Amino acid sequence: MSNDVSPPETSATTSAVTSPVEMKVFARKPPQLVDVNKDAPFGWWPAIVIALVAFIDRVEVNLIAGALPAIKEHFEISNTLAGAIPTAASIAGAILVLPAGRLADRAPRVITIALVVLAWALLSIGSGLAVSFIMFFIVRVMIGGAGQLYNPPASSLLADYYPPKSRAKAYGFERAGYYMGLPAGVILGGIIADAFDWRTVFFVAAVPGLLVALIVLTVKDPIRGIGDRLEHARTGNVAASQAEHVTDTRSIWVQTRELLRIPTLRGVTVALACLSLGVAGLFYWIPTFLVEVEGVTAATGSSLSGAVGGTGIVIGIVLGSKIGDKYHGIRRGWRINVSALFLLVGAIGLTGTVLLPGVEVRSAMIALACIGFAAAIPNMTAANADVLPANGRGMGFAVLTFLVTLGGSAGPLLIGVASDAIHAATDLTYSASLQFAMLILLPPLFICIGVALKIRHTYDDDAAKAMASGAGAGAPVAH
Repeated sequence: MSNDVSPPETSATTSAVTSPVEMKVFARKPPQLVDVNKDAPFGWWPAIVIALVAFIDRVEVNLIAGALPAIKEHFEISNTLAGAIPTAASIAGAILVLPAGRLADRAPRVITIALVVLAWALLSIGSGLAVSFIMFFIVRVMIGGAGQLYNPPASSLLADYYPPKSRAKAYGFERAGYYMGLPAGVILGGIIADAFDWRTVFFVAAVPGLLVALIVLTVKDPIRGIGDRLEHARTGNVAASQAEHVTDTRSIWVQTRELLRIPTLRGVTVALACLSLGVAGLFYWIPTFLVEVEGVTAATGSSLSGAVGGTGIVIGIVLGSKIGDKYHGIRRGWRINVSALFLLVGAIGLTGTVLLPGVEVRSAMIALACIGFAAAIPNMTAANADVLPANGRGMGFAVLTFLVTLGGSAGPLLIGVASDAIHAATDLTYSASLQFAMLILLPPLFICIGVALKIRHTYDDDAAKAMASGAGAGAPVAH
């Protein structure tokens, strides 16, 4: 494969625009001058706000991981029941995410996101008020149902604010918030539960949730498809840059079936679903793993895994966003190739986390895993946005989120069930059985690498068809 062949979507471009272009950006506002040569013609604030939403979502969800030892002791539950909490919550979210995708393509996206964040904050308070495990379980399921609703409208919003050439960076902000929320939630949950009690953990988390809900309202909702029109304007395709957006009126199932005909979308979805299984299982169980296998305290386990993981995430996001945008539109399959490389780095890191003894060594491996995963995911997400037609991005991201959520839901439960089963069938201690159970995370990670290598050959053609859809007034594109 030659790395210097321009992808199809750039082969027919004309001379770049050198002055601001007048474009209609917001539905109820007059046209405005836009510098289409900028990476962020409307600034980075929308991406930062979506990053805050993703951050507070993951903080709230992962509070339970940091406080899990205290919650298990209080309710006297097994590892299987403990692992079932995030699984049931994720399944609830998966059930609602396809209708959420439909909503994202039609309803005001900013309002939808703000309402979802508000719901998280209120349900977090409900978690702290639970008087029985059943009540606690039900509230966590409700949070899982609400939690996935922000992703389709937020992902669609980012694709409209940022043109293809800077989408890896835009989704890098969102993924940075998302993955920084994982260790932050673990750390916060462990420290507060250790200093006070596990109920206080959820009360504290509600406060920033309420603030973020208000911050979301500072973002304006642009017209759909503007991100693609920015690219058409930048390359001199005036007619395409002025095309009117056409809402896809087909049923959810017809639209979903059509979207799943896009080879790159299928591949990205399978790859991220496999990756989500490993990442969800890692962050949910790693504090307990360090406590039971390495003998550290609960506070140390949550703080250590959170701090090391957070450092790795920051490094990975910076590397992945910078490298992923560098040769986009210049070298074929660039974003997918970058993703595959970093997925391999992450898989090696997770393998070392499970198999190599010693707190210091495991910490280094956790950091390496987080670097790889955090660098790969923004590029895979940006590639997903690139191959979706503008009038189907909400639904396309809903399909992605649906399967990725199911993959993520399997990780914590599989480890919990396997750990209890190994302990019951052998003479191994709980700590040893947990270590063997975490080996389940490894095969799916290497599967997603193989899938990424396969779709690098379809990505550029699919992205070109999606851009052609925008040039044709947003009509559905056959693949």
